[in-house]
Amino acid sequence: MATNINRAAVIGSGVMGAGIAAHLANAGIPSLLLDIVPAALTPDEEAKGWTLEHPAVRNRLAANALSGLTRLKPSPLYDDAFLSRITPGNLEDDLGKIRDVDWVIEAVVENLHIKRELLAKIENHWKPGIIVSSNTSGISIDGMTAGRSEAFKRHVLGTHFFNPPRYMKLLEIIPGETTDPDIVARLTEFCGKRLGKGVVVAKDTPNFIANRIGTYGLLVTLQTMIDKGYTIDEVDAVTGPAMGRPKSATFRTLDLVGLDTFVHVANNVYEKLDGGPEKQAFQVPQVLKDMVSFGWIGEKAGQGFYKKVKGEQGSEILSLDLGAMAYGKSRKPASPSLEAAKTAKGAKEKTKALLGAKDRYSGLAWDILKKTLLYSADKVGEIADSIADIDKAMKWGFHWELGPFETWDAIGLVKSVERMEKEGERIPVWVKEWIASGKESFYQHANGKSFYVYKGEYKAADQPAENISLRSLKEQNKIIRANSGASLIDVGDGVACLEFHSPNNAIGADILFMIQQSVEEVRQNYDALIIANQGRNFCVGANIMLLLMEAQNEEWEEIDSIIRIFQNTMMQLKGFEKPVVAAPHHMTLGGGVEACLPADEVCAYAETYYGLVETGLGLIPAGGGCKELALRLSRANPNPEADLQPHINELFMNIGTAKVSTSAHDARKIGYLRASDRIVANQERLIHEAKQSALRLVHEGYVLPPKEKIRVVGADGKAVMQLGAYTMRQSGYISDHDLLIAGKLAHVLAGGDVPAGTMVTEQYMLDLEREAFLSLCGEPKTQQRMQHMLSKGKPLRN
Repeated sequence: MATNINRAAVIGSGVMGAGIAAHLANAGIPSLLLDIVPAALTPDEEAKGWTLEHPAVRNRLAANALSGLTRLKPSPLYDDAFLSRITPGNLEDDLGKIRDVDWVIEAVVENLHIKRELLAKIENHWKPGIIVSSNTSGISIDGMTAGRSEAFKRHVLGTHFFNPPRYMKLLEIIPGETTDPDIVARLTEFCGKRLGKGVVVAKDTPNFIANRIGTYGLLVTLQTMIDKGYTIDEVDAVTGPAMGRPKSATFRTLDLVGLDTFVHVANNVYEKLDGGPEKQAFQVPQVLKDMVSFGWIGEKAGQGFYKKVKGEQGSEILSLDLGAMAYGKSRKPASPSLEAAKTAKGAKEKTKALLGAKDRYSGLAWDILKKTLLYSADKVGEIADSIADIDKAMKWGFHWELGPFETWDAIGLVKSVERMEKEGERIPVWVKEWIASGKESFYQHANGKSFYVYKGEYKAADQPAENISLRSLKEQNKIIRANSGASLIDVGDGVACLEFHSPNNAIGADILFMIQQSVEEVRQNYDALIIANQGRNFCVGANIMLLLMEAQNEEWEEIDSIIRIFQNTMMQLKGFEKPVVAAPHHMTLGGGVEACLPADEVCAYAETYYGLVETGLGLIPAGGGCKELALRLSRANPNPEADLQPHINELFMNIGTAKVSTSAHDARKIGYLRASDRIVANQERLIHEAKQSALRLVHEGYVLPPKEKIRVVGADGKAVMQLGAYTMRQSGYISDHDLLIAGKLAHVLAGGDVPAGTMVTEQYMLDLEREAFLSLCGEPKTQQRMQHMLSKGKPLRN
């Protein structure tokens, strides 16, 4: 199915409109960004002698929005250079240009009358075939298109991007009553593949799927707290990670969203419901209205349910006592149920543990959860036909680890329904009928396939061929070899995938051994190897705990052996006569990067945060990271007269400051990824795309590249780097220990004390890496840094 979306127009340059345009730019789609013509000049414009007819004035709103994109943190752009793909304009002069685009996205204020008027103007310039969508969080699509032609309405639908568009995976697509199904299918494919979105199809009902259930859940939580006398701290302790939800839990989430925004979203449903218990559930509590009237609307106002203040001991967080409407010191509650949830592994076990302890907080969790589950079941068929789409919407839009129906299965469907009925709750008819038919869960997994209840029977979950699941392959007995840290899996077509699955995917002896075994297995029985996994992060580095223990015990020979094995294993990958493709995603740090550097090609997820961060641990990269990047610089500057120093200086700064890329595109910009490496927007397609890269290399007749020597800057270049580090120390930017580490790093990157221009071997550079690493392991301050990282999860500046 061809999507044929090559150019777009976004109307409305507010937070959402500008963010959507930025993400289209990320995907390589040029777009127009249009807004209204300003009614008055700014003082700066008046000082320049401009009039309201000046082009810069007329385009001011869109142009200002674009310039603001580069100042936002986190950035809505993969690379600031992508800003050039967006052209600012205005609705009076430029609306006619939409004739030349494939997709028009309306992202103006959430007002039915304004959106309806804008669609009328768009239709005046519309050509058949152009897709038109409204970015709305809850306004009826059919309500907006009232009065428009049938041909136009067939091309109109809702596209509810969640904010910020780059980072939030969920996209709800909402067809109107007469929207062409082919348009829905085309846009679903495009947004999944090119924009990397998780798309669910919602019905044209108030607040659609995620906001409908999410708002209900938040209101139920707030009302339960008020009715039963819980504190804000208690509720957030229960409704965060203990329940498989984000750390922001309930009230920190509301502060981040903004209480004014939340009240607007809740009122949108309330006003559209006819009456009864559901309408009552969406009635905003008076305390929330009072907070909005006081201006206590959350983080953007400096206070909401929480308030950050500066005290004698530094900043502290205060929480609101709703009874007294006063802030007090935030207190972290404790109980057997919370402790049980904390020690349990995974969202399923955490939720079961939380509900199983039968104390005050377990009761709170049950009261909130049961109502949310029942409401979700009650809305099946109304907000969406598929329970799978409802679960996905809550996971992708609200960062729940389990959707409501997955949660219900986790706590035991039959047992929990029995408890609900004993407590007088009304169970949706279809749920009772499902259980009465002998079913004990909403989902079923068999032979690597998933099924879910759909209109009274199990339906196979849609699983595009491009969405390769390593878990499903393992369930189908596709494991070739495995140990505690990694598995080699047959992904078909002569390609094997090496999957890390140690804690945090940290590289230890088990993973290194499996890499060696994988090379031998693929050499004999397969055509290519890919290195990929589907954990939270690709790899956060090497096993620090083991290294620290050996250093504290002064087992220097053991550390030397560990580093030699790591280096030799990476060289085995690099010297393998068959193609190797690495597919990193999210956090890829230290040894994770070094596991990718030997690959013939890297196929990275767009949201890959890539960096050699060893200096934060008081060390330097010693698994080939310094060597491989120095080799790439040497290769890129083959002329012996070419000046390598500026490039080495930049590499020295990147490694020395433990710089981590903000995206895969940024990793390419700073030189950690090559121009030939691929970047994939949709993480679920990542392994498929890596496999395709491997097969392409096979079909092209892969030949192992010859070994190369590395041209180094030598002693003179080392002195330049060390001078730069000394200057930073004198200016107070780095510590004495940082300066020591920088000296070791400079020695390695320069190729030691040889003359500038000397050609050295890879093994020579690896020996320098290992020697520097070993010497730093013996430093007490390095050991302090490693200990701090293990205990606190963040670097120590000492």
